[in-house]
This record gives sequence, C-alpha cells and structure tokens, in this order.
Amino acid sequence: MDSDMVAQVIDVANRVVASGAISANGHGNVSLRVPGEDEMYFTGGPSLRNHLPEAVVRVGLDGALREGQLPPIQAAVVAMHTAMYADQPDVGCVLHTHSPYATAYAVAHRPIGCWIEALAMFGLPEGVPVAAYGPRGSDHAVANIRAAVVPGVPAVLLANHGVLVFHRTPDLAITVGGIVEEAAQAGIRSTPIGGAVEIPAGMKEAALQRAMAFEQKGVAAR
Repeated sequence: MDSDMVAQVIDVANRVVASGAISANGHGNVSLRVPGEDEMYFTGGPSLRNHLPEAVVRVGLDGALREGQLPPIQAAVVAMHTAMYADQPDVGCVLHTHSPYATAYAVAHRPIGCWIEALAMFGLPEGVPVAAYGPRGSDHAVANIRAAVVPGVPAVLLANHGVLVFHRTPDLAITVGGIVEEAAQAGIRSTPIGGAVEIPAGMKEAALQRAMAFEQKGVAAR
C-alpha cells in the first residue's frame, strides 16, 4: 500500500467532513485515481468521520480488490466510482455523500436548478441531474448513473440515495460538493417565499466567463 496515497485519501475524507456537505453519521466514500495506473485508493470504512488509514483499500478500476479489507456494504458502491474513472479519463477524484439538502432533492427525484451563481461558475450551468434509482451497487444502478451524467457536468444526484461528485482534483470535487449542497439548501429554504428562480441563460455564461477570468489572474472565484 502506498502510504502517500493513503494519506491523501484520509486528507480528502477529513476535508469533506470539515466542509459540512455530509450527513450527521458521515456516511459516504472517497476515492482517488492513482496517476498512470489502472487503480484507485478507496475509503473502506463505514463513515468518513475519523476514518482510519488502515481502512483505506487499493482497488483496480475493474473493481477487483488488490489490497486491504473491504466490507460488503462498502464494496457495493465501488462500481459507481470505477465507472466515473472509466468514462472520464480526466477524473482524478470521486466523492459520494448523503449531504442532507442535496439528498432531499435526490429522494424527491428532483434535479437541482442553477439558481445560485456558483453552480454556473463551476461547471453546472444546467444544475444537477438525477440518476434513476437502482439497487445499491447493481449493474442497473451504475447504468442509470451513466445515463444521467451530462458531459462536462461534475455531479449527479442518486435517486433515493445521495450525491456523486467527480472532478479532476480533490480540491475541485470538494468545492463542487459544497456548492451542490449550498444550492439545495437555498432551494429548499426559498420555497416558502416563492421558490428558487433560475439564473437567465445568458447570465450563466457571463458567470462562467467571470470565473475563468479570475482563475487566469490567480484570484479565487468565490
């Protein structure tokens, strides 16, 4: 086991917890693609909270366990991680959580619209789609996720389950996970006062261009 990869996975797990975009019990999982290899390192523990280094496992992108011990309940979700790596070669990190507000949309089978500027700025100008339900870890579930993923959009809601985020780097994945949860929270809290309103199409592109300009200047976009 590569101790540096294990440390990186634990760091990402801790940062996801610190971000607040996670359920109270910390259920979820994190994986990192090993650069130049056909494998990933994956959180095999039951919670991302206080995840132990010895519970991190090494898994081939074919889903085969290569090193460590992986409980069946965690092994069941490996396939949705490996599917994102197989389908998108630039993806380096996959996060799965049950972040409360986003999961509320997932269990309602409702997409999250682009009603906060950050979604447009970080690659989700059409919001976050919903993948139809399939039993945990089944071929049906993975096929539904693949069918729902929109090219270039780094997140999808999992009906009756939670949220899946996938991006080039852990930093971007964690940021997007937080933005998705923020948008869901805003959507739900705005309901009593008339509901969330989508950003006009032309303004979504303007928000993205603004973010790109800041990035080029080395200035944080948010």
